[in-house]
Amino acid sequence: MGMDPDQFDLDNPKLPRSISKAALGSGGFPYAEKLDEDLYKAELLSAHQQLALFQEHMAKNGDRVVIVFEGRDAAGKGGAIHTYLENLNPRFNISAALPKPNDRERTQWYFQRYVDWLPAAGEQVLFDRSWYNRAGVEPVMGFCTPEQSEQFLREVPRFEEQLVGDGIRFFKFWLTIGKEMQLKRFHDRRHDVLKRWKLSPIDLEALPRFEAYTKARNRMLEATSTKAAPWTVILGNDKRRARVNIIRSVLHRLDYAGKDDKAIGEIDSKIVLHAEDFLDRHRDA
Repeated sequence: MGMDPDQFDLDNPKLPRSISKAALGSGGFPYAEKLDEDLYKAELLSAHQQLALFQEHMAKNGDRVVIVFEGRDAAGKGGAIHTYLENLNPRFNISAALPKPNDRERTQWYFQRYVDWLPAAGEQVLFDRSWYNRAGVEPVMGFCTPEQSEQFLREVPRFEEQLVGDGIRFFKFWLTIGKEMQLKRFHDRRHDVLKRWKLSPIDLEALPRFEAYTKARNRMLEATSTKAAPWTVILGNDKRRARVNIIRSVLHRLDYAGKDDKAIGEIDSKIVLHAEDFLDRHRDA
């Protein structure tokens, strides 16, 4: 019998075999093996070349793109953003990871500090966490009141509809991972000096609140996946598959000179789900 993940000692330098063995398949992940590395590199190169073509189109035509990345701690948001941006011009393709609000910002309209980061013509902005903090980490950790969170869930569809109505191409990705995979990634961070900076006290507080995050996520997806701004859920236990499919999911929804659907590659419907389909199949994951 495998050990209970809730009893796992993160400080133990040896990762329990039961967690390591269960990690990839946790949370309903459909593959028994990671994507082959050589195949991943080839698929990613082809997708990156198409992304570079869109960058040229965006510069000429003044397109504006916003991509929101949300998910549990260690779900792979930062790595996915880095992979998306690694061959693009950093002057016009921007990663936004806002710190906690200062005293002045806490008295502003909740969306105000995020509006400052919205793109101008020819720019993409990728949010590593976003205004959706108020639907996830803040209510789960007690950083806002239930009333504030519910008010946010009522207001955010209107806010996002305004963004889309103004011509911004808008994407929302929720990266989901299973409990054992989260434990494995936390363990890797704790015991690797090069990754230790990624593990914060808030991350550790998230471990016993796994189910609370699940409930908050489900409430968020139900309330804020709209026709104008739908959520795309990525089953992210395999970072390679997740990263390639995020880029594909964006490119297939854009028009640009030189677009080649075959070069972009087919979206993997086993790990890329509409919010409604995800909730039907993986509500408790």
